[in-house]
Amino acid sequence: MRLFSAVAACALWLLFTQAHASIFDSPSPTPEPATATADHLSSAPVRSISLSNYKLGAGDVVTIRVFGEDELSRERVRLTDAGTLQYPVIGEIVIKGMTTGDLQRLITEGLRGKYLVNPRVAVLIDEYRPYYINGMVYNAGGFPFQPGLTVLKAIALAGGFKERASKDKIFVIRADDPSQRQQKVDLTSPIYPGDIITVQDSFF
Repeated sequence: MRLFSAVAACALWLLFTQAHASIFDSPSPTPEPATATADHLSSAPVRSISLSNYKLGAGDVVTIRVFGEDELSRERVRLTDAGTLQYPVIGEIVIKGMTTGDLQRLITEGLRGKYLVNPRVAVLIDEYRPYYINGMVYNAGGFPFQPGLTVLKAIALAGGFKERASKDKIFVIRADDPSQRQQKVDLTSPIYPGDIITVQDSFF
């Protein structure tokens, strides 16, 4: 009986030590590196272009709405080169160079107290001014701006690269750059309203 108990105790001890080793001594499995599959790439977040600080300029079309006051609302106003608007009560407003938020605040404060107790104003952009593309593309010219536009999309909308176009020699003049200096860009660079894109010849 004692021999049987001793054998059983030894067996239990062996089982315990093996289990202990399997839990604490075995190295953790190394995770396999993730591979970039097509599905993974397609679900990756797309970089979006923020227009929250966009400054209005010639060619933009805006709508100004004052809730409950139709006579103070203006539908689809296209900004001229002067970028000004004659507005009731306030007079001439220089819209060019303002953001929609700037314009909304200016009209709200201009109407407050003089005409309305608590004016509620909204400024919307109906159309952005076009961007322009020239050089080695099939259809050079001006095109309507679309939020989320990149150099590659802009070139596609212009009919694509010509045979001798250089994908490494693409330049942009930003509409809001006072120096109007050409900047080298790549195919993923964002494009904004009024920008001018130039695709150079590969032999240039």
